[in-house]
Amino acid sequence: MDFLFNNFFNFSLNIILITLLLIAVSIILNLKQKINLLIFQRQSQSTKFGKMTEQLLPLLDVYPWDSTNFRFIGSPIDGIQFEEDCIILVEFKTGSSQLSKKQKSIKKLVEGKKIFFKEVRVSS
Repeated sequence: MDFLFNNFFNFSLNIILITLLLIAVSIILNLKQKINLLIFQRQSQSTKFGKMTEQLLPLLDVYPWDSTNFRFIGSPIDGIQFEEDCIILVEFKTGSSQLSKKQKSIKKLVEGKKIFFKEVRVSS
């Protein structure tokens, strides 16, 4: 009788432990999803703030040129500053943010004097 009781007890204990383990795994996976969602929302808010800031920066005192000559593009660079003696491609960065691959490529093209003015005429 003790043998049957011990086997039943061990079996029941194993079922309980497996159930608790499955519950714990489910809770952990749910928390992981919530953390990932919070990370995404934070990055999204940061991106939105950055895009708003990019449009306002030319209006601030720290902007070194006449802001009325700035044209916002947004992507792949923030904008173009038209001066009397030059044209400047402008990319705003804050904190430790870095140029993207595309922006680095554009910078390299400009430094290599691979920028051109082309007039395209469309017949009416």
